[in-house]
Order: sequence, then structure tokens, then C-alpha cells
Amino acid sequence: MEIGVFIPIGNNGWLISETSPQYMPTFELNKQVALTAEKYGLDFVLSMIKLRGFGGKTEFWDHNLESFTLMAGLAAATTKIKLYATAASLVMPPAIVARMASTIDSISGGRFGVNLITGWQKPEYEQMGMWPGDEFFGTRYQYLSEYATILRELWETGQSDFKGEHFTMNDCRLSPQPQADMKLICAGSSNAGMAFSAEYADYNFCFGMGVNTPTAFQGNTERLLEATAKTGRDVTSVVLFMVIAAETDEEAMAKWDLYKSGADQEALEWMGMQGAADKSSGDDTNVRHMTNPVSAVNFNMGTLVGSYANVAKMLDEVAEVEGVGGVMLTFDEFIEGTETFGAKIQPLMTSRKNIQLEETA
Repeated sequence: MEIGVFIPIGNNGWLISETSPQYMPTFELNKQVALTAEKYGLDFVLSMIKLRGFGGKTEFWDHNLESFTLMAGLAAATTKIKLYATAASLVMPPAIVARMASTIDSISGGRFGVNLITGWQKPEYEQMGMWPGDEFFGTRYQYLSEYATILRELWETGQSDFKGEHFTMNDCRLSPQPQADMKLICAGSSNAGMAFSAEYADYNFCFGMGVNTPTAFQGNTERLLEATAKTGRDVTSVVLFMVIAAETDEEAMAKWDLYKSGADQEALEWMGMQGAADKSSGDDTNVRHMTNPVSAVNFNMGTLVGSYANVAKMLDEVAEVEGVGGVMLTFDEFIEGTETFGAKIQPLMTSRKNIQLEETA
């Protein structure tokens, strides 16, 4: 099972709390996380793109770096780990993304891929006059399908004459082309999102669910397997989890309880309001999961809280689910969390045994 890190490109990572670690995003922070992940043989790092935050007392995600330029810097600073940037497709034309990706492919020696998003938070785009209207919620995967088609044509052939409802290419050229197969990722969990991933993506991210319920996401992987059965393509699920670990279960749970007690309610209310604006995508979207009040302090992503041994055990349970190709992890404190994972949790994982043999050989 592959292991990746969802690096902290926005302030305070993924905890919307006044009692969690408070920090700003910097290149040095993300470089240290990436280098630590690489040192322990982790497979990839991915950065999101966020153009407007949720405010509140913690100014949550009001401070963000930009994904492609960050990953270009990390490509030069690393040597082995795979790197994924996120394209905000509404404001980044596909031909430009194709060229930026080809450039980072050159910097990294073929270690780069792209995560495609359609955009779910209207104020991110409305602030610069680039929101196409609320009808976009219902047609966004048609838009993204055209976008992905153009990317594939340019990367694979160096030329595109695609004509569609949203894009028109007139002998559009790309050279040099990427030296490696450029992987595409999507995080769609609606029916339309799953259909898109089955047709165009190489990996589909899905949210883990609940606290210490490592396989609760399984329904999403089953839906993806059904979708790929129709397209005949091999697309694997990568599951997002937050890891809060300590020497003992009690210590780890005390940290989790502390973070929940400091939930930034103003920021959470803003997030809920923005998530509710989408009336078209259905109840099975990532946004619906994020704004559910069960444990919104970390977007309701699956949360593994416990001792190093128990976190390792729960991750091994994830690896046994059919259709899972990997997990992407966040931490309450990223530098310490990545180091702790590599040194104390990964060696206990059966699903990472080959990595440990390689490291100690």
C-alpha cells in the first residue's frame, strides 16, 4: 500500500481549532515535511489549492501558498518521492496546466502528477469575477472531462484540436512533452465524480470516515470498482486519514479531545454555509462529509487516534480493503507527525514490510 502526505499548504493544516498547533504555511515547512517523508521511503506528497479561507478566530486557510509553484520548488529539493500539485481548473486553462506540469516533470525527473478539482467554494472564484454561475455545480464534471481530455492529448501527442462545449483548441501545441506517464488524480465521490475518475483518472481520493473506524469508507471503494468495471480502466482508491498518535492510546485521545474542545465555530459555520450552496451534486460528495457536524473540527476526515501500534494496525486494515491502492495522511503537527510516522508507525505495518526491509538492507 502506498503512503502519501497531504502537505500543509494552508495555515494550521487540517484542524479548525483554537487549541491545535497554530502555524503559517512556508516553503521551508513544506520542504522539511517532504524531505522527511522521502527519508522514510513514503511514496508521494500532494498539495491542495485554496484561494480563500474560512476566517474565524483562527483565520483558517486565509493564508495559503500556491500549489504548482510550491511543488516546483519541492521537485528541485527532493530526489525520489512523487509530487502532485492541484489545478484549480476554473482559473487555470488546461494548455497552461499541461505546460506547467511538463516543466515540473523536467525539474523532478518524471516524478510529477496533477490533481484536478472543479471548485466547490463559490467565494474563491467570485472574488476575482471568475465564478461561472451556480449552474456550474451541476455541470462541473462535464467541464472537467473536456479539461482532462485536452491534458491527455497534449501530454501524449504534443497537440490538441479538441472542440467542446467549454474549450476550443486550435492546433494547440506542447513541447517538450513529459518524460514520464503523467498521472491524474480526482477526489470526486458523487456519482458524477466517480464516473469521471473511472474514465479519466489514475487515482481517486476518498475520505476516510469516523474516528478509529478504518474501513468505514469501503462503500466508496465499492462504488469506484463498479464504475471502473464499466470503463475497463484500473483506477485505485487513495483514502484520506488524519493520524493523531502518541506512546499510548490515552495520550493520543487526550490530544484529540483537546483539539475538539477548541473548535473554531465561526470558521466551521462559514464552511457549512459554502458547502450548502451546492444544490446539484447530491448527498454523497466530499463537501457533504466535510460539513457534517460529527467531527467537523478536521473536516470529518477519517481520524486514527491511538498508540503507534494501534495506528499501524488500523492502517493495515485499510490496506486489506479491495480497491485501495494507498492512503494520504495528515497530522496534527506535520514535522513531528511525519517523523513519528516514519520512525515509529511504519515499521509496525505489515502492509509496509517491504519498505522496512529496503530501508534496513
